[in-house]
Amino acid sequence: MTRILIADDHPLFRLALKQALGTVADAAVLFEAESLATARHVLERERELDLLVLDLHLPDSQGLMGLASLRAEFPSVAIVMISASEDPGTIRSALALGAAGYIPKRASLDELGHALTTILNCESYVPDDIRQQLDSLPEPSADDRLAEKLAALTPQQFRVLSLVADGKLNKQIADQLGIQERTIKAHLSLIFQKLGVRNRTQASVLLKSLQRHESS
Repeated sequence: MTRILIADDHPLFRLALKQALGTVADAAVLFEAESLATARHVLERERELDLLVLDLHLPDSQGLMGLASLRAEFPSVAIVMISASEDPGTIRSALALGAAGYIPKRASLDELGHALTTILNCESYVPDDIRQQLDSLPEPSADDRLAEKLAALTPQQFRVLSLVADGKLNKQIADQLGIQERTIKAHLSLIFQKLGVRNRTQASVLLKSLQRHESS
């Protein structure tokens, strides 16, 4: 049985999504979240979720940080982005971070149904008009390259990096994650190598740059 989580802070849009999902997955079990924190709680509790429909600009998502963190923590769950923003650069970065697709909030119920069917069939979905805009973009930007580097981190490496960006010391991170401090140092060495940086400060700056993608 398909299990789907809808994470959006607008109740009426969550209702529209539930209606669209009812046309393509009538036996699906649906969950709802109005914030990134609530979505994470549901994902931790419901380990058999198949799909997360994620609003790009949840109040507590900090730009693309929300997507990046959820992809790292729950890699088995497909995530499709939904947003009123149609900025091609942001969409391309979201896809580079591992989003399975992008759906604009202007989409009709029919288009929503088609998009969700495509995603549930393990295919990527981006509307044709937006796909054309993505194809016309110049070579990958710094944001795209950063997204690809972050997507290459393991879930544990991303957790370590997130805690480093929060200002935690190695011992504090080790205590929080329940592992030895020397393991944290080993993780950091690999993180620096994958991100192409030399120290904690540079790594933190790179991660926090995802917060530039703010809600309009």
